[in-house]
Amino acid sequence: MRILWKPFGFSRILFKVESCRISESESLTLLVWTSQIQKLSRAPGIFLWDQRKRFSVMPEIETDQRDSALFSPPSNVRGMTKLDRTAFRKTVTIPVLKVRKEIVNKLMRSLKRAALQRPGIKRVIEDPEDEANRLIMLDPYKIITGDSFERAELSILKQLNVNPQISKYNLELTYENFKSEEILKAVLPEGQDVTSGFSRVGHIAHLNLRDHQLPFKHLIGQVMIDKNPGITSAVNKINNIDNTYRNFQMEVLSGEENMMTKVRENSYTYEFDFSKVYWNPRLSTEHSRITELLKPGDVLFDVFAGVGPFAIPVAKKNCTVFANDLNPESHKWLLHNCKLNKVDQKVKVFNLDGKDFLQGPVRKELMEQLGPLSKERKHSVHIVMNLPAKAMEFLNVFKSLLDGPPCNTELLPIVHCYSFSKDPNPAEDVQQRAGAILGISLEACSSVHPVRNVAPNKEMLCITFRIPAAILYKNQTLNLENHDDPPLKRQKTDK
Repeated sequence: MRILWKPFGFSRILFKVESCRISESESLTLLVWTSQIQKLSRAPGIFLWDQRKRFSVMPEIETDQRDSALFSPPSNVRGMTKLDRTAFRKTVTIPVLKVRKEIVNKLMRSLKRAALQRPGIKRVIEDPEDEANRLIMLDPYKIITGDSFERAELSILKQLNVNPQISKYNLELTYENFKSEEILKAVLPEGQDVTSGFSRVGHIAHLNLRDHQLPFKHLIGQVMIDKNPGITSAVNKINNIDNTYRNFQMEVLSGEENMMTKVRENSYTYEFDFSKVYWNPRLSTEHSRITELLKPGDVLFDVFAGVGPFAIPVAKKNCTVFANDLNPESHKWLLHNCKLNKVDQKVKVFNLDGKDFLQGPVRKELMEQLGPLSKERKHSVHIVMNLPAKAMEFLNVFKSLLDGPPCNTELLPIVHCYSFSKDPNPAEDVQQRAGAILGISLEACSSVHPVRNVAPNKEMLCITFRIPAAILYKNQTLNLENHDDPPLKRQKTDK
C-alpha cells in the first residue's frame, strides 16, 4: 500500500493511491482514511501553505500490511555472517512537533503515547532553525496527521499554545538504534525463525541455535552481547546434556571465554563454572515452589543437588539438608555455595552416585528419623530427585529400603521426582511410569506439577507422592489397588 503523507493546514489528508488487502493491524487507520478520502474528492490539491508562504510537502512513505519497513535495517544486510555495524546506517523521515523549549518537560508527560521510542534515539532534539525551539520526535505509526493526536493530547497542546502542525525530520539510524530481533530478522534468510531469546547465566548468554541459524552463529552471539547490558559472552549448546554429570559441551560464539560466573536466584547467590556444571535459570520458580513446601525443622534429601538451588534455600529455613551430586565439579561448587550463603553448618554434602546416596546416607538417616521415637516427631521428610532424564530409574531403590516395623503413614517420606514426557497426556504418563517401577498405582495418591515446556511436544513434570510403607519396608504386603495413602494436594504457585 502506498500513502501520500502531506500536511494540509493543521490537519493532513491521506490519499490512497492503489488498493490492497488491509491487515487487521491497519483496520483502525482505515477508519480515518474513509472520512478523509471523501474530502479528498473535493480537494483541488494537497499542500501546506505555511506562515512564510512556502509550499512544504512531506515525502511519500511506503507501508504494507506488515508495516515494518520504516524501522527495519537496510535490505543489503541480508545474508551477512560477519557483523559489519556500519552496514546498518539508514535515513528515515519521521514526523516531529515544534515546541518552545521551556514547555518541553511539561508537554512530554502528556505525549508519552505519541513520542518516538527507539533504542539510542533522543525523543527531543534542538531545532536547527530556531534555538528557542525544540523538536519532539513522534511515532510515525501513531501520528500520521495532526488529527492523529488523542483528545487529551490535543487539549494539552491547545492549553500550552502549541501548534499541532506536523513537520518532517530526516533521522539517521545506525546499528545502535535497532533491536536485536530486528537485526537478526534482517540478516537471516527471509521467513526463517529468528533467535532473540536466551538463558542468562550471570554474564553469559546461553543459546540453543537451530541448524539453519548455525551459519550466522558468530554474528548472533555478538548481537546478543551488544544488545544486552552485562552480557560479555555468548555460548551455544552443541550436544545434549550428559546424563552422568548433567553438563554439556558448548561453543563460545562471541565475547570472552571465561565461564566462571555468579548468579542471583530467589535472594541467594551461586558461583560456579558454567562449562562444568548444570544450571538452568528457567527452574527458578520450581526451586521456590519446593522450598515453600518445607517448614522449619523438616528434612530434605537432595539426590541430584547440582550447585545447591534446592538445598541452600531450604537450609535457610532451618531445615536439615543432605545434598548429593555425582559430578565432582558440582560437589565442589555446592560446598562453596553453602559457605557463600552461610548454611554450611546445616547442609551435609556428598559426592556419590544417586543409588549409593539413597542406599547409604539416606537409608541410615531414615532408619533414625522413622524409628521407634518417630511418634514424637512432627517434621516432614522430603526427597527431591531432579534429574528428569533418569530420575525415575532410581525409584526402584525405595523398594524394601528400610528394616523394622513401619512408621505411621503421615511420617513417611514425600518424594518429588522429575521427569520428561512426550505423551499427549504427560501427567498420566508420568504417574503410570512411576507406578510401574514401584509396582503400585499412583493415580489416586500422587500429584503431578507441570514445570515447563522443554521443546515442542516435550514437557518437564514433577510427580509428588508419599512412599507407601509396604514399598519402603521389607516384609510388608500391599493391596495394589486400595492402599490407604491419601492423595497429596498439588502446591499452587505463580508461574
